[in-house]
Parts: sequence; structure tokens; C-alpha cells
Amino acid sequence: MYWFRRVGRREWLGTGLVALLMISAVFLIWSADGPSGPVLPTTSATAPSTAKPSGTATAPGSTSGVPDEPVLTAEATPDGLPRTRDYRVLAVAAAKGIYSWDSRSSSYSDVYAKLRSWWELLPDGSNPLSVLVREFEGTGVTAGTFTSLADQSARRSGTAESLRCDLELAKVQEYPAPWEGLHVCTVTVQVVDESSNGRSAYAAPVTVMVNCPPATTAPSGRCAMVAFYATAERIVY
Repeated sequence: MYWFRRVGRREWLGTGLVALLMISAVFLIWSADGPSGPVLPTTSATAPSTAKPSGTATAPGSTSGVPDEPVLTAEATPDGLPRTRDYRVLAVAAAKGIYSWDSRSSSYSDVYAKLRSWWELLPDGSNPLSVLVREFEGTGVTAGTFTSLADQSARRSGTAESLRCDLELAKVQEYPAPWEGLHVCTVTVQVVDESSNGRSAYAAPVTVMVNCPPATTAPSGRCAMVAFYATAERIVY
């Protein structure tokens, strides 16, 4: 009987010790996990970047964003307009060029010659050079005023702010282009005019007509500007 009691006490003590160890282990696991779940090991993963992309082509129906212009290489035309089949890129480059000149280094003839080299005449005679002269004067510059602007060291720079092309324009939806490959883009340009008299900034829309393959009147392998409109009554919205 005494032996039985002594053995039972030993078993009871052993059982109690095991139970105590199990309770302690559960408590330690719960403490490591925390009340809201397991504590994950700390990593050195970098937080997602919030930087905006440098520029992307505008999706159909969008009014913001302009495509990045390619770096000009030997494939570019001598006057700086890119050789590309991307009519959006060409429209943006042309719009910026129309509103960029410096009377300190260029004459009116130089500026006109640059625009003339961009303006490719169509075989049907629908884009005569008289339109080029009229529309460039619509930007506020004529052969006569350019002389006085040169006396003031005037210069102008343009930055494209928004771009709409083809079916993004209501007028094009109503009156589609007469042939495949002819594109209509309206670019809003932020213009900065500077001279010895001061500085002014304003937004100016310009519509650029671009002719691309597969049009039979387009150059082989690239697009070409065939017209632009800067006067208010000719802007395509």
C-alpha cells in the first residue's frame, strides 16, 4: 500500500510536470505569434515606387499624356522632324516645332524654310503652300513683324501638353478622313514668348494633318506632315 502510494505520487508529479511544460509551450507560441497572427520576419524589400512614368502614348478617348519623342538619329530628317510611322509622335514634334523659333539665330526665311520642308505637297493640290503661309501667320508671326521681333531678341518655345487624334476628335467622328492612312491630331501647346520686353505664357491648340502608309500618297515607310492649322476657325476639336 505504501509502495502504491509512493508510486502514484511519483506518477502524479510526472504528469503534472508534463502538463506544466505543455502549458508553457503554448504560452510561448501564442506570445511569438501575437494576438493578430504570426510575426513575419523583417525583410529588406523595397517599397513600391510612386514615380510617374516618363510618358506614354495616349489611349483612345484620353485627353492627357503625349508620346515620348524618339531620340533623333541619322534617321531623322535634316531639319529635325523624326522619321517615324507613329503619327502621334510626328504630330507632337511638328506642333512643338511650329511654336519654337529664336530670332537671335534665325531669320523669318529660316523659320519658314523649316516649316516648308515639313509640309509635303499632295498630288491633288489640296494643301497648297498659300495655306502654310496663312496658318503660320495665325501663330502671330509674319515676315514684317518678325523684323521688329528680332530687334527685341524675341524667341518662342513650345511644350506639348495634350494630344487628341482621329476618333478622339468630335469633328473627325462626323467627317472621317477621306482615305486610310490620313490622320488628324490636335495638340495643345504651352507656349512661352520671351524678349527684351518681358515674358508671357499661354496655351495654343494646333491641328496637324499626318499622312502615313498604307496611303498611296504617303512616303515609303514613314509618315509626313501634309498640313497644320493654327487659326481658330480651322482647329479640329
